[in-house]
Amino acid sequence: MNKILFLSALLFASISFSQSVRFDGFIQDEQKNPLEMANIMAVNNTTKAMDSYGITNDKGKFQLTLKPNTSYTVKVSYLGMKSKEIAVSTKTENIAQNIVLDGAGIELEGVEIVREMPVSIKGDTIVYNADSFKTGTERKLEDVLKKLPGVEVNADGEIEVEGKKVSKLMVEGKDFFDGDTKLGVKNIPADAIDKVQVLRNFNEVSQLKGLENDQENVAMNIKLKEGKKNFWFGDVTAGIGVAELDSRYIINPKLFYYSPEYSINLITNFNNIGELPLTAQDYFKFTGGFKNMMKKGGSSFNISSNDLGISVLRNNRAKEIETKFGATNFSYSPTKAWTLSGFGILSTSKTDLETKSQTTILDSGNQQKRDELTHQKNNLGLFKLSSTYKPNTKFQFDYDVLTKLSKQDEDTDLLRESVVNNVSAVETILTGKKQDPTSINQNLSLYYTQSDKNVFAFEMQHLYQDENPFYNANLKSQPFDLSGYISGQNRNDLNQDRFVKTNKIDAKLDYYYMVTPKSNFNVTLGNTYSYQNFNSHIFQILDDGDKNDLNTAENNNDVDYNFNDVFLGLHYKILTGKFTFTPGVSLHSYSMTNAQLGTDYSQNFTKILPDFFALYQIKKSETLTYNFSLTNDFTDINQLAAGYVLSDYSSLFRGNRALENATSQVHSLRYFKYNMFNFENIFANATYTRKVDAIKTEANFDGINQSSVPYNSNLADETFSGMGAYGRSFLKNYKASANASLNWSKFNNIQNNQLATTESFVQSYTVRASTNYKNLPNIEFGYNLLVNKYSGSTFYTDKPFARLDYYFLDSFSFVSEYEFYHYYNGDKTVDNEYDFLSASLIYQKKNSKWEYKVSATNLLNTRYLNDDNFSQFSTRVSQYTVQPRYIIFSMKYNL
Repeated sequence: MNKILFLSALLFASISFSQSVRFDGFIQDEQKNPLEMANIMAVNNTTKAMDSYGITNDKGKFQLTLKPNTSYTVKVSYLGMKSKEIAVSTKTENIAQNIVLDGAGIELEGVEIVREMPVSIKGDTIVYNADSFKTGTERKLEDVLKKLPGVEVNADGEIEVEGKKVSKLMVEGKDFFDGDTKLGVKNIPADAIDKVQVLRNFNEVSQLKGLENDQENVAMNIKLKEGKKNFWFGDVTAGIGVAELDSRYIINPKLFYYSPEYSINLITNFNNIGELPLTAQDYFKFTGGFKNMMKKGGSSFNISSNDLGISVLRNNRAKEIETKFGATNFSYSPTKAWTLSGFGILSTSKTDLETKSQTTILDSGNQQKRDELTHQKNNLGLFKLSSTYKPNTKFQFDYDVLTKLSKQDEDTDLLRESVVNNVSAVETILTGKKQDPTSINQNLSLYYTQSDKNVFAFEMQHLYQDENPFYNANLKSQPFDLSGYISGQNRNDLNQDRFVKTNKIDAKLDYYYMVTPKSNFNVTLGNTYSYQNFNSHIFQILDDGDKNDLNTAENNNDVDYNFNDVFLGLHYKILTGKFTFTPGVSLHSYSMTNAQLGTDYSQNFTKILPDFFALYQIKKSETLTYNFSLTNDFTDINQLAAGYVLSDYSSLFRGNRALENATSQVHSLRYFKYNMFNFENIFANATYTRKVDAIKTEANFDGINQSSVPYNSNLADETFSGMGAYGRSFLKNYKASANASLNWSKFNNIQNNQLATTESFVQSYTVRASTNYKNLPNIEFGYNLLVNKYSGSTFYTDKPFARLDYYFLDSFSFVSEYEFYHYYNGDKTVDNEYDFLSASLIYQKKNSKWEYKVSATNLLNTRYLNDDNFSQFSTRVSQYTVQPRYIIFSMKYNL
């Protein structure tokens, strides 16, 4: 805590500032109407520097902080009006003055002044001038984004603007590894960035803009400095270092080229310091930019993953991680109408995990304690090719194909102590997991504007997925009494092959008719068709090495499953005053058949599903949005297969072929306000979901071993999630924010033939403050409280944190980060404290291409981290080993 106090003292010292003069007033047009979001800045006549800037609020008010006894040229601009310059000379008193702009605007002058502003707004686009926020310590895009008002970057490299996730990152208007922002924020050099453009209400298809509700869609485009265009740029980093017992290394070349016709990006990274450019977790959620094209159809049919639960952890949050990574991204325009783009990513990682955990069964209190040593190998591949043909504004044809390839192996050696009815037993268990799934996702889209009133859109996606997970468990005890199983062996060696193939086609045709310039009808004809095959087999390896196939029907699966949904949807969108309404309804015809055990089981029915959207545009940058949907949720083949499936060595699952769909009623409310006058950013959202006929689990426990089967519950499940955040900048160089998130859920299951209702309530609260000086040390400090309340257990994590960065002597950059964790439960039977401190010192002469860096990670040599999680039948508390302290010396050459 002394480090926190020291950094807080630095902040207190830094906020001492000289006497200033306030210059405020109102900017109006010739009719005395207020001009909201007009730009104003004050240029010091002596230094020629911009000392202050601002943007007017909804009443046209501006406020600048100026130096006393100084002469300024104040420049004012507003899109579509003539820019204005006035002379202002300050003394020691505050100044109030109104400014009137002429209506006859000269567009070029307006653009010229907008480019000089640190922040400006043009329609749905917010433009940040990156140099206005840089302090000299920034090395990559992530460092710049974190200093922009209203922009956040989380630990997974996801960008959020105004509380909304950025779905697409572009550089010079060209996709940068479409479908994921992490590679961009972690690799694009900060010194190459000129402007950051935030594109709100984003729609990739210009013909559909305004026809649909795009309020949740946000994209980001990075504009490069002039010297970075039509030239190769980037850097090559190489470093070596030491840890406690071994050596460390990093090799990280990055190259970029952008021109109007084509772009190429090359990123490689070889290291054993815990840097994972792409984790296995990132791989499985990587969308490649593919849209959820059926989101307004009223049906939810998601293909689940058979990934065996292979552990995935983030950067340096494992005992050892070694990574080899290579990626390339390109865009090429053979003609003005045709653009080809795509990427290829290859990643290999070896990871060692060391974990201690305790799992408690909620109903009985029985426990299992585990000490685990795990070794993983992950080979991941991602490849995408895209084509866009747009010969004119009325026609667009898109085709995309995304291929995912992987090969994963995980071997675990664990020591388990099971405590059943206060009787303890200890044994060693060996497990192995292998899988090399493949998926190919294709998308074809056609958009045609027949006239100003008639627009057609056809979209089709095809998913092919082939999964083949293999699971092995070798243990002393016999967890399950399976038919045909040979007992009495010294070790019980259980094995399971599983093969799942999926073909899924989504297709829909949309017709939009413009009734008036502010209203339109949308008719949708759609179809989702899926065919899946599930095949599994359990076998036993005897002590003498012989194979015992468990050939009875209950230990095997051979299932075919067809799902078909044909629907007709109708939506009407109307703008009236400050309100936008979009009521809708869809009529569905469902058909499902699963074939197994020599018989077919079919379901056929129709359903009408309503939805509703409402937007209240309170002001230009203040909105209230309401969404309602009634959705039919369908399971895929994994829960329909009636034969046994080994979830793990203590969990056995069998499906239920007679499962029916669940119905979800979802209400969401969102409030947003963004005030450029003081960069005040307020957003809040709340979502309530009530699911009836939910697919739940009937679980029976024999000690700590679980056998389960799904069923449709006649009791409703409920969830509520809420989030709110407030942030603002003040006194030019300061920024503060506070946010809170709540997630409550209530689930109903059957446990040991008794109804079990479980609740969880997760809360997170964060406050932070930071400075942004050019020539002084900058500090960010804050505090996070995480509360996880499960049935009968409550866990707390107190986390104060701080960051110090300082650019000094025109050559040196110093950055240090500190996090302190206090992890405990309600009765203090678990009570741990640990902290992390990292620091780096960089030397680079001005205009030199060489950079020298000394960095240290985990300086306090913390060994363990804690976490907890909750299932509907148990709670688990874990402690896992992290990488030790290491120091790296590296050199970087900037191209």
